[in-house]
Amino acid sequence: MIVRCWGARGSIPVFGKEYLRYGGSTTCLELRTAGDDIMVIDAGTGIRQLGNRLLEEKRTSCTLFFTHAHWDHLMGFPFFRPVYRKDFSLTVYGCPLEEGDMKQLLSGLMSPPYFPVPLHGLHADVQWMRDAPTDTPIIVNGVSVRSIPLNHPNRGLGYKFVENGRTFVFLTDNELDGTHAGGRSYEEYVAFCTGADLLIHDAEFTEEEYAATRGWGHSTWTRALQLAMDAGVHRFGLFHHNQDHSDDVIDGIVTRCLAQLRQHGVEMQCFGVREGMEIDLS
Repeated sequence: MIVRCWGARGSIPVFGKEYLRYGGSTTCLELRTAGDDIMVIDAGTGIRQLGNRLLEEKRTSCTLFFTHAHWDHLMGFPFFRPVYRKDFSLTVYGCPLEEGDMKQLLSGLMSPPYFPVPLHGLHADVQWMRDAPTDTPIIVNGVSVRSIPLNHPNRGLGYKFVENGRTFVFLTDNELDGTHAGGRSYEEYVAFCTGADLLIHDAEFTEEEYAATRGWGHSTWTRALQLAMDAGVHRFGLFHHNQDHSDDVIDGIVTRCLAQLRQHGVEMQCFGVREGMEIDLS
């Protein structure tokens, strides 16, 4: 399994010289399986470049998992060029939502006055699947996929992908110290992540910022790091970077994380997830 990042920014895409190392596109991750199938998590603005890559490679299918329906995680969908091709097939797994289902929400996103091409105007063969279950895993392209409800406003799902004994857990937009409808306890998130080869988790805020943003649905880097340590993961990536955090700010947060790991005597790879990053879990 290879994990590639096409967008790691939270809330809104950003640009400028201060965002060159970590990138400015919003959430989109690609998983390439051992069988060379394509699985995608979220359709933030990063999915545009992924779509171009898939066309260059003459790909004809992929599977898309949504974590939730906030704008920054689906605003790139109308610009995902493969869905305008008749020879492309897309399988979509949604998530529990407070307002309708993912097909309904994307239809609204691609309706006047917001967008000129309606959802029913796509040429690709789109299969709308049920939500990924939270009780038992499903097998997609030879990969075991399990989900857990996010602790985030308006609901959503985090995911665990297991292939050939390697585990990748993705928990974006997850407020470990908050209380939101459908959310799980800290202990349940620890259990979900335990022993993962790679954990990528929401780490949007500093402690100082969180004092003014509690309840917004995001975690501090300190709390996310604690989760990684308590779960005994092997690699930990800080994700959903705040739109106001420059490359230097994120570098500083990573440095503080590494210092805490040394202080606790924990051997764990820790890094800020950046646009263009590739992690091989094979």
